[in-house]
Amino acid sequence: MIQSMTGFGKATLQLPTKKITVEVKSLNSKGLDLNVRMPSVYREMELGLRNQISQSLERGKVDFSLYVEITGEETSSKVNAPIVKGYIAQMRAILPEADATELMKMAVRMPDALKTERDEIDENEWKQIQSAIEDALVNINQFRKDEGLSLENEFKLRVGNIRSFMNQALELDPERIENIKNKLQTAIDELKVNVDENRFEQELIYYLEKLDITEEKVRLTNHLDYFLETLNGSEANGRKLGFITQEMGREINTMGSKSNHAGMQKLVVQMKDELEKIKEQVLNVL
Repeated sequence: MIQSMTGFGKATLQLPTKKITVEVKSLNSKGLDLNVRMPSVYREMELGLRNQISQSLERGKVDFSLYVEITGEETSSKVNAPIVKGYIAQMRAILPEADATELMKMAVRMPDALKTERDEIDENEWKQIQSAIEDALVNINQFRKDEGLSLENEFKLRVGNIRSFMNQALELDPERIENIKNKLQTAIDELKVNVDENRFEQELIYYLEKLDITEEKVRLTNHLDYFLETLNGSEANGRKLGFITQEMGREINTMGSKSNHAGMQKLVVQMKDELEKIKEQVLNVL
């Protein structure tokens, strides 16, 4: 079963003093293009996190975000008591009768009056966050599978349309051959010269063989069957399906260049249109 590269996954975790929200979204890309946004306190875990995401998602332009919302009363900013006391003592020496409250207000605005302590990562907390990350990855992969099912149905529809147009073109082949024969015979008659009928038949057969589309029909049928076989196989991936569509395009183009028939050329154009729709969607396949 194929998967889409487009997806979105989200998970939340409520800790005693904070709420963790994990969001992962992805779009199509040739390889893995991973962008990670997370608080600086968890930066030392980023390498392992990238490995976790890459193993789960494989390909795509991926945006990973980890948000932290403080819900408790803890704060990482603390009053630097010795510095504040020093400022108050200096200002009291200058203004002995100043109010203590006013001195405090002035002191806490001075440089280094507040200090920010860097939180250390709690291993148990990080294990819980990793579990939330895994939940988000499970959700985005389920989203990708659901999108992949839609793509699979779309591919089967387009392949069926190409096969139908090809068969309609083959039904016009006898009429096309007869038209070619008549045109050549008319051209010979207009020359008003004696022609060796045996030689004319040989040249006509040679000419018609060059315009014969049986080989293209067989190869295109094989490519259509192989596309569906790959689609249903365990090794289905966007790159392989893309290569098959290239081969399908070659056969359709050759069929169009040989057709020499308005009805067949119209059907070839319709086949090309269906193939382009397949190519556009193949870019989204993982």
